[in-house]
Amino acid sequence: MNSTQQFHCGPADRPLYGQLASHVDAFLHYLSERRYSPHTIDAYLSCIAHFARWMSQCHLDALRLDEEVVRRFLEDHLPQCDCTRPVRRKRSDLRAALRHLLVVLRVNAVIAEPVKGTTPVEDELRRFDEHMEHVRGLSPKTRSTHLRTTRRLLLEQFGDRSVVLSTITPDDVRRFVARQSELYSTAGSAKSLVSALRSYFRFRTASGDQVDGLVGVLSYPANWQLASLPKALNIAEIERLVDSLGSKGPSARRADAMVRCALDLGLRSGEIATLALDDIDWHAGTLTLRNTKSRREDMLPLPQTTGRAIADYLKFERPQTTSRAVFVRCIAPCDQPIGPDCVRKTIRQAYARAGLPYTRAHLLRHTMASRLLDGGCSLKEVADVLRHRSLNTTLIYAKLDSRNLTAVALPWPGYAA
Repeated sequence: MNSTQQFHCGPADRPLYGQLASHVDAFLHYLSERRYSPHTIDAYLSCIAHFARWMSQCHLDALRLDEEVVRRFLEDHLPQCDCTRPVRRKRSDLRAALRHLLVVLRVNAVIAEPVKGTTPVEDELRRFDEHMEHVRGLSPKTRSTHLRTTRRLLLEQFGDRSVVLSTITPDDVRRFVARQSELYSTAGSAKSLVSALRSYFRFRTASGDQVDGLVGVLSYPANWQLASLPKALNIAEIERLVDSLGSKGPSARRADAMVRCALDLGLRSGEIATLALDDIDWHAGTLTLRNTKSRREDMLPLPQTTGRAIADYLKFERPQTTSRAVFVRCIAPCDQPIGPDCVRKTIRQAYARAGLPYTRAHLLRHTMASRLLDGGCSLKEVADVLRHRSLNTTLIYAKLDSRNLTAVALPWPGYAA
């Protein structure tokens, strides 16, 4: 039965939804198009009914709904809700249902689009983001990290006031870095804090500001480069992981294809998630990466094992969808590509099925580099396959090149005796 027909909002149901009654059918159509299950649709309708009851109690106009109204409902009303039953109080369901409701109301021009930040700090961050994207060519993830750190600094210094960089002193920056550094567990991860501030101050320098004094107090925390060995799976562990592929279960073929992409090609999680059908040339046996960390297009040979795993997923398991992404969601909202988090979760689950004590998906990229070195490839060849922009990035793998390290190793003192 079509879920929209099953849950159609008839005249007898309309009092449950108050001012929102005229929008329930559009809400149901939105959910059914994305293949939400009848159980989920029923739960979301209960959430809308609860929200509509609260709106009536507060005499709120449906035309003025926005994220702030939803926040008040979730944070102020829900913890002390004494509405008579039956009402749905599960916070995660309420949050999801109301997020979808706002989307439906905006698509149908019932409420206005969310107003972007108009405070001086938000305006400054918007200009900084445009600079990072169009001038420096930074990836969305890097830009998001830099913006998060810069927002904390600017809000701490200016709040809702105008951003006047000349009022920030070197001591202000030192204190901010000291406080923020406590949020990071390692010196290596704290480097992103300094990197974000340096990037922002460079932007202001390009805008004509004198910020030399602020840049001068920013030093990266001590972190010995190349001090540790990159972790990689050994031959026995690789065999255990490969042997665990082909298991039965939901999305099993999709999981096999993802693991093969990471193990055979060394693809990053984001690169796997954004693969498109048009990126694969089956006749030439190549795969084109268009959404890479370096924002360049790269063409790679498609190994037979990887191609077979992807083909099996496309033929036997991939749901019908209008999306051109290779890997798509199998649960609502459907017709959408998966995200990098789904890739990482899938690889973690593959480790668990193989009985391996690992969790990081990036470990398979290190494993590929190790296998290339063991096979006699040079560091330059490893850098080319991993698509590193700088050979310095690949130098960490020199420690794994036992064949060449043995040739240049000096004898241990006293060994001859």
